[in-house]
Amino acid sequence: FFLLFVFNRKTGEPPLINGWIPYLGKALIFRKDAFKFLLDQQKKLGDIFTVHIAGRYITFIMDPFQYVYVIRNSKQLEFHEFADKMASKTFDYPALSKGKFPDLKENLHRIYQYLQGKPLDIISDHMMKNLQDIFEWKCSQATDWETEKMYKFCCSVMFEASFVTLYGRVPAADGHKVISEIRDKFIKFDASFPYLAANIPIELLGATKKVRKELIHHFLLQNMTKWLGGSKVVQARQDIFEKYELLGDYDKAAHHFAFLWASVGNTIPATFWAMYYLLRHPEALAAVRDEIDHLLQSTGQERGPTYNIHLTREQLDNLVYLESALNESLRMCSSSMNIRISQEDFVLKLEGNQEVGLRKGDWIALYPQILHMDPEVYEDPKEYKFDRYIENGKKKTTFYKAGRKLKYFLMPFGSGISMCPGRFLAMNEMKMFLFLLLAHFDVELAENKAVRLDNSRMGLGILLPDADIAFRYKLRS
Repeated sequence: FFLLFVFNRKTGEPPLINGWIPYLGKALIFRKDAFKFLLDQQKKLGDIFTVHIAGRYITFIMDPFQYVYVIRNSKQLEFHEFADKMASKTFDYPALSKGKFPDLKENLHRIYQYLQGKPLDIISDHMMKNLQDIFEWKCSQATDWETEKMYKFCCSVMFEASFVTLYGRVPAADGHKVISEIRDKFIKFDASFPYLAANIPIELLGATKKVRKELIHHFLLQNMTKWLGGSKVVQARQDIFEKYELLGDYDKAAHHFAFLWASVGNTIPATFWAMYYLLRHPEALAAVRDEIDHLLQSTGQERGPTYNIHLTREQLDNLVYLESALNESLRMCSSSMNIRISQEDFVLKLEGNQEVGLRKGDWIALYPQILHMDPEVYEDPKEYKFDRYIENGKKKTTFYKAGRKLKYFLMPFGSGISMCPGRFLAMNEMKMFLFLLLAHFDVELAENKAVRLDNSRMGLGILLPDADIAFRYKLRS
């Protein structure tokens, strides 16, 4: 039953790994451990092969030097329609590609200009202030050692700071409670996200449908208008939605909920891993903290709950140890699958006069986790090395495989047309979280146990931890 059925479909097409279960193909084995499965097939079949997974024929390109040929063929290899279909089903709004909403997809895409350049500086400043408000409250509680669960802590801080930064403050006396209630529902929905992404009907996922509806209702216009100090990016999205009469109030609210998930769904676990690895490695924690203290001293800023810290984009970018440590944790915990769909029968030309015959509807996939854990590119890839992305005191951006320089060596945010438009804000948010945490607190693990990656989200972004872990913190003297 476990035999591989490998054969050529047509001349020029890659070998096909089918599987003995009708429709499912290799879906169960792939879901159990995609990383191991793909490495095994690469050893047997080479760098290009097709796998039958749940009714889809997915051609994997394993050689990172070939990535560029997939990424630049955006006309024949499309992404947005696939992403639109998955998102509309997951977040319960009508698909944008049906023609009912002309130019809506393009208009929404243009709004991402608010997450770049000077507008990014503005929203980052707001995020910094909101994070400081939360940490100031934490400081008031931490007169002695306080113990919390790390993932819960990261989730609480990052969710509230992101929510307030994007959508504004809830002015009611119980504003924090309202956001906490939204966060708790969000966590319940997020637990079902891998199943929704796998196209499992929401009706089979217990209370998920009810929870999703409740979350979407929080973003109805009559509720959002009560929130104060929202971001320009959310306001611009609201203005665009109002131009489409066929887009109902519920549909608009569902779009806002989807944007919230996109903003924190991967950032929260990525923040956890960055913090976890720093606390597991004292030499990394000391180097990053020294860098933070040096910046505060050189800019004449005081640390402590009564002082407001201001960081420019240039200052954030120059924290090379902080960025390297963050990149190293992203390398180890990211598991995104970059998907493109062939829009026609065509031959994909690759380096070295290689050609791959594709049929209309075939999927092409890059799986960067294989690259991230390649010992040819990263020495001892399973080990956390906080300074891996530093060379001679500066950022290291040159990595090699087989003696050749790689164009792509770290891909936690996707690639090409599918690259996350909020990646610059996400990086800033995580850096600011770690900066404030280490500036204000002494922190250490309160449990001696290893937390591992939960592989249930393989292919979907940042992997979650398989368990939470206790840590403790107190105000630095």
